Amino acid sequence: MERSRGPSIRLREAAAAAAVVDGGGGLESLQKAVEYFSTVKERNPSKGNLYLDTIEGVAFEKGLLPDVIEALLDVAMSARLVDRFNTRLLKCLIPASVVPENAVTKAISWMCTRKPSMNIQLLFIKWLLAVFDLLNSKKHLHSLYGIIFFYLQNDKLCPYICHLLYLLTRKENVKRFRVKKLIELQSKMGMQTHLMALLLLYKIHAPEYVSLTLSGKPKNFHASTSHWKKTIERIQNNEYRQLAKTQSLVNFIEPPMRKRKRKMHREIIPFISSAAHMTELPRSLIHSKTFPLEQLTTFSQLLQNFDWIEFPAQMGSVLRSPLLLHYINWVKDDSAFLRLDFWLAQTLQEEFTDCKGDNLQKEEEFKEFLNIIIRTQEFLLEGFSSCEDFLIKSLSLWDSSWCSAQILALLTRIPPSSDVIALYFDPLMKLFFTSSVYFKCSVIESITNLLVNWLTWHSVYVTEMDKQIPSDSESPQKPSLSGFMNSVFELVEFSARMFTMALQMEAYNSLLIHFILNFYETVSDMYLKYSLPMVIMPPDGIFYPALLSLESVSLNQLCYIMHRYRANLVALKSLDPNKNVYPDLKVSRKIFQQFNAFVRVAVSCLWTSGNFVQDIRLMSIGIEDHLLEQTKIPDSKSSFTIVNHPALMGHAINFIQKGWPNGRKRLHAIQGKVWSWYMKYLYNQGLNGLKYFIEGSTHLSSSSGH
Repeated sequence: MERSRGPSIRLREAAAAAAVVDGGGGLESLQKAVEYFSTVKERNPSKGNLYLDTIEGVAFEKGLLPDVIEALLDVAMSARLVDRFNTRLLKCLIPASVVPENAVTKAISWMCTRKPSMNIQLLFIKWLLAVFDLLNSKKHLHSLYGIIFFYLQNDKLCPYICHLLYLLTRKENVKRFRVKKLIELQSKMGMQTHLMALLLLYKIHAPEYVSLTLSGKPKNFHASTSHWKKTIERIQNNEYRQLAKTQSLVNFIEPPMRKRKRKMHREIIPFISSAAHMTELPRSLIHSKTFPLEQLTTFSQLLQNFDWIEFPAQMGSVLRSPLLLHYINWVKDDSAFLRLDFWLAQTLQEEFTDCKGDNLQKEEEFKEFLNIIIRTQEFLLEGFSSCEDFLIKSLSLWDSSWCSAQILALLTRIPPSSDVIALYFDPLMKLFFTSSVYFKCSVIESITNLLVNWLTWHSVYVTEMDKQIPSDSESPQKPSLSGFMNSVFELVEFSARMFTMALQMEAYNSLLIHFILNFYETVSDMYLKYSLPMVIMPPDGIFYPALLSLESVSLNQLCYIMHRYRANLVALKSLDPNKNVYPDLKVSRKIFQQFNAFVRVAVSCLWTSGNFVQDIRLMSIGIEDHLLEQTKIPDSKSSFTIVNHPALMGHAINFIQKGWPNGRKRLHAIQGKVWSWYMKYLYNQGLNGLKYFIEGSTHLSSSSGH
């Protein structure tokens, strides 16, 4: 068998084959160095530093072949040398391609002999975490789960063993005695994040074993392997793979789907791979119960092999496959979603800490990475808690120009909670008031999309309740119904205050009014469209600028909003209490008074020529007569009718010019039958909101008075 030939023979063969490409030189020196450490008897060899320099030179420049890694790891973990040499050997184990699983299992067996010191064991576990996704197989490593679990008792190793177990854990690994042991360690050490993360994963796989109340948010493990990962990323981007020109080395050094260099994703988002694909004998696939993910290319294959698909060890790779995202969405596996969320948290923390400033290439990569996350969230219709943490850390330092579209898109997937305003929008508000009107419009659009996502979730929830469908998608992120109501109310009220101030600062900019009215289109239809029996009227500072706007689009939009408010209030007033999801919720009398006051003012301005008439009733515009006379505007009380309104005067003039080209009629001639013709003309111009409001709030017979 191949194993009986010994590491030195296989080292010579691998080095000789590689030397054909490299011309000898460095790899021949590497072979001598590895053979020296494999055969040396002294614990502190005299030529150790010289040969270590040779190994480090090759490792950090081109990486090491699998057989070299296996031999050097065996030397380091056998403790034949002093720790100074063992430490340097472990630190230079940079794989050029993959890491052989046999090397890892042998190293763990050395740990069981207690020969390697504690520092060497700790360094080995850290290295294993760094190269975990490069292992050519994990079958035997899964078999050692119980042995690895034993090392949780070591306080120094515990955080890193938890991380390794988190990556290895399957449902069959969750046992009652292991849960009990973790709870004992937690009571001994306190609330440690690594123990909480592993317990949470156990609870997802076997909730009947874990009775503790745990947060559904995945915890970040301590990032201590970033220097290894960055070096591996650099090595695997260079041309070292050109060494594998012979067919015997091609299949071993380079995993499939990594042959094509890409500008991005290859280092950040891992490639999809399964253990079955890395086996030496293709016929072993015949007896495998797991469908190789590399062969999953069509939707029909997904349906045919649905029960034989197993998620990859590195969950980040599913971002490359829409088919696997379909699979996640269908199986509703919380563990898979949490694993993907954890991978995102680690990647956002380790890969993009320095993507600001002058590193424009890194920033472009980061934008593309965030775009992938955004598309994934839109596909799954659920946000990642790792993105929430990222936003909380970023918003306080954000300058609105760095990844602006991506940051605002991530904001739309925040789950409803009582802390949304304090955590996200309070830091954003300072930037909002000091930025351009275009950025203000982008923020308003993001808030609108956030509210739509919240209301859509609620609508689906109510539909499931009506059909008495048990919800399989319950998650700790989903709030109670009362909490959801409070979150919506706080968001709308906070937005109203912010929008009112923005309008004053930007001198009632027409574009700003348009985006604000888009927000209130959603707010006005919360009951009939989203099954939320709640009505929140806009403040005066938004209603009146829209009513007196110079743009017909804004006026038409406001009229449509008032029409939807009326439809929702009428439906709520006639709502059967037995069908109300919120039996304790009733629309207050004040809401009806506010709506009636707004309708009265709008009708007075547009229809009855009664604008600016003093009225002690709620929310009417009142200006004393002598002040109106000082303006020297003739017939000021009719200056905002449908004919004379600044937003509609252009339509009125166009109507007169088309109907009477000879110029015999003026605007004052629009009355009686001409008034009816003019109204039909306006409706034909696409002002449907104005049509719905006028027809719903006035009587057509009143047109005879004009």
